[in-house]
Amino acid sequence: MVIANGELVTRKSYEHDLLFRVVEIKKDIAVLHGEDLRLAADAPISDLEKVDQREKKRRKEQEKEKQETSYRLFRQDYQLMREKRNYEATDGYSNAANYFQLPAKVLHMDGDANYLRKCIQLYQRIGLQVHGVHLTEVQMPEEINDLLERIQPDILVITGHDAYSKNKGLKNDLRAYRHSKYFVEAVREARRVVPNLDQLIIFAGACQSHFESIIRAGANFASSPSRVNIHALDPVYIVAKIAYTPFMESVSVWEALRNTLTGERGLGGIETKGLLRTGMPFVEETNDEEM
Repeated sequence: MVIANGELVTRKSYEHDLLFRVVEIKKDIAVLHGEDLRLAADAPISDLEKVDQREKKRRKEQEKEKQETSYRLFRQDYQLMREKRNYEATDGYSNAANYFQLPAKVLHMDGDANYLRKCIQLYQRIGLQVHGVHLTEVQMPEEINDLLERIQPDILVITGHDAYSKNKGLKNDLRAYRHSKYFVEAVREARRVVPNLDQLIIFAGACQSHFESIIRAGANFASSPSRVNIHALDPVYIVAKIAYTPFMESVSVWEALRNTLTGERGLGGIETKGLLRTGMPFVEETNDEEM
């Protein structure tokens, strides 16, 4: 069977559980990236099976349904937060709602261009301002300082692909992970620039990443406490919860995780302040010039 770069495949030895895209072929070994999960893997070409159009459509429909469920849950939370802000900004609805809000700015660094595109689409759907950058995981620690200085974000996302290999060491050995060390280095570099955990909110990690090391390096949220796979869109929902929570309130870890597609087995973090700032009055621009 001929397998080419870019084709969608499943692994026979794992009972075709996950959908992968072939990104590179080295002799008889294929390098795979999860189509919807942030997992990187190597597999013999003989272990792969191409996904036909019918099966691809079925899996895509299942995936879309999961994503829409998470989005609906987020929208419910957002509406509740919005009603609370309206009540507080209008002194219990006794004044006109003429306030304005300063949105958070997001810098999203992603090791996968396809994932980055999907995340940006969701950021835009949610209404967040995002600057997306595609970099390999190895490049991230080298580029982070320049990007922080240039973009000056409120929230930083450092993600891509990862995987734990028990053949390379125990779960507490950072060398047993494909890209965790680069996520750790990038977070550490970011914290040298902005040490305060509430001035720059950081999410870092991917599938099966070394959660403890990333948190110790200075991330507010990270993956993966149980070394499980995380969904490509999970970082966006954590970012959105923080971005739409008023800065006078804290976001508990459970509140940040409950609308993600993976949940607490794949994601964790520390209590973090919200970033949304409300001001008033809101003055509409007019074409009239003052005389």
